[in-house]
Amino acid sequence: MTTKPSEVDFHFDPMCPFAYHTSRWIREVRAHTGLTVNWRFFSLEEVNRFEGKKHPWERSWSYGWSQMRVAALLRRRDPALLDAWYARVGRELHLDGGRPHDPATARRLLAEIGADPATLDEALADPSTHDDVRIDHQRVIDAGGFGVPTLFFPDGQCLFGPVLVDPPVGEAAVRLWDVVTGMLAFPHVYELQRPKAERDERAIADALAPYLRGRDWVSVNRGQVIDFRTGQETTS
Repeated sequence: MTTKPSEVDFHFDPMCPFAYHTSRWIREVRAHTGLTVNWRFFSLEEVNRFEGKKHPWERSWSYGWSQMRVAALLRRRDPALLDAWYARVGRELHLDGGRPHDPATARRLLAEIGADPATLDEALADPSTHDDVRIDHQRVIDAGGFGVPTLFFPDGQCLFGPVLVDPPVGEAAVRLWDVVTGMLAFPHVYELQRPKAERDERAIADALAPYLRGRDWVSVNRGQVIDFRTGQETTS
């Protein structure tokens, strides 16, 4: 029998709505089980980067990457600050339709969690925060990962998912945790996926509506480019 883990490393990109909604679930699991959650980084900007375009660490400000640099500095000072930061920026974008990727908004959100707004400028002035994000990102890549949420467990196994838009709470959250961690007993089960019918696509679209309001950039994912300002989609 596989021992249920008491700790998990949760890799996220603050811009990813699915990672955020899954993080709401893992926080609920933590509240009911005492699970230790270690927040780690992953860059969708980097993994979906076109050849010839700048890496996110080569830009003065790079949406998710720069927010994770701020998070990296907060993690050094107190992991609880990172925990609060991810919860707050996630709510701003994925529930409220705001723009935490705007530096002015990010400074305001830092103040709201009790951190110095100047932390943003300190993180950007410290090149080693790039290294912190890169190390976490590379860990997922080296494991064969490609996105978030990605969970790493103490025995070295990692799982992508669960992908959620309506995270369960209470006993249901713990039941899902039991299902997810049950996968650890079957290390050669590589994929289990639910097909999406039209009603599922509508439910996902409804859940992601605040996130889409907050988006003001072009998205690249699996060979498609989607400009959410115009709704136009092209093949790259």
